[in-house]
Amino acid sequence: MKIGIAGLGHVGCGLIELVERQQNLRLPGEVKITGVSARSQSRNRPVDISPYRWFDDAATLAEDPDVDVFVELMGGSDGPAKFAVETALKAGKHVVTANKALIAKHGMALARLAEEKQVDLLFEAAVAGGIPVVRVLRDSLAGTEVKRITGILNGTCNYLTTVMLEQGREYDDVLAEAQRLGFAEADPTLDVSGMDAAHKAAILSAIAFSADLDFSKVSVSGIDKVSLLDLRLADRLGYRIKLIAEGVLTDDGVVCRVEPLVLPASHPLARVNGSLNTVRIEGDPVGAITLTGPGAGAGPTASAVMGDVAKMFRPAIRPAFGRAAHHTGRPFVQGAPTEVAPFFLRVYLPDQPGALAALTEALAKEGVSVDKLLQESGEESGSAPVVIITHRCPRANMQAALERLEKIAKPIDAPRLIRIEAAS
Repeated sequence: MKIGIAGLGHVGCGLIELVERQQNLRLPGEVKITGVSARSQSRNRPVDISPYRWFDDAATLAEDPDVDVFVELMGGSDGPAKFAVETALKAGKHVVTANKALIAKHGMALARLAEEKQVDLLFEAAVAGGIPVVRVLRDSLAGTEVKRITGILNGTCNYLTTVMLEQGREYDDVLAEAQRLGFAEADPTLDVSGMDAAHKAAILSAIAFSADLDFSKVSVSGIDKVSLLDLRLADRLGYRIKLIAEGVLTDDGVVCRVEPLVLPASHPLARVNGSLNTVRIEGDPVGAITLTGPGAGAGPTASAVMGDVAKMFRPAIRPAFGRAAHHTGRPFVQGAPTEVAPFFLRVYLPDQPGALAALTEALAKEGVSVDKLLQESGEESGSAPVVIITHRCPRANMQAALERLEKIAKPIDAPRLIRIEAAS
């Protein structure tokens, strides 16, 4: 099996290392690298690329007659990566990619092109690194009616919230350490904003629900506004705050979103700490399945890429998203603003008589019932943090209560409102 590799970063070099020691792997045949491409040929790398033909242009490599499978590891949703993948598919080449942004944004169009050319488009490595969740959803659970997918799909965010709570350190401090240790990028925006997890959630939702992937309908909120105080107060009440990716099948279509959620400490996802990823799949008739493992890194991601390459020895020309791409699937829709759930509310109130009563009155006026309440002593700034756990109520009622509170007892800063996930 002759492959061309475009992109020689950590994952690309990791793939070359796997090819060079493939005698230790369980492959159906021999994999041979016939060409490589990257932005710089002279850059220092942990592998020797001199034995392989060099291509300045990835698209030229993609259509080279001596390439059976084009492996795209460049990254980016548009530009050279998209053009090279399209070039490979049009040339009748199988494509393996780890590019979650590309698949999230252009996956349906690329899947239709692959179907038209009768070639495979595989992207196991684009979601959750070493966890084979794409293959499980698309192939192993093809006989399951999936109702919901939830997961921790960004190891950086999970590492940050874990260390903040365990060590009692603020967000900026832990983020700086994570960057020094290589757990976070120099520019962590894609991770902490929730966008990285959203790309992955959209891909999984499209497969799980036979939906037409529309990333513009995915709701995204990150952890960059979650404070140590939020984590600590939630912990005192028996909860954990995690960045959760979610795909749900509704009567109107597929709701896909990424946001911080408050989870009971007993919830399976609440117990996943550090940089691990976890995906929980709920469906009929299997019930719930949970997959956990390393979600990023050169080794796990390169392993997932090699797994897709190995499938090309006996290509099945399977639909990229598990169904014929030219058939209309379920739509992606925006999350319903009228959702009903219990909520975690943290607010700084003026440390003065009547402030707490104003908060509970505002909630009561909007029909919001209080389940638990925790107030810490006032700080030198003259404010007191208060956390309320509500009973189930519409989100719209919570928003109306906060607007009412703003008028009668102005909070010190913006309140933090987070949906609570039911115990599972």
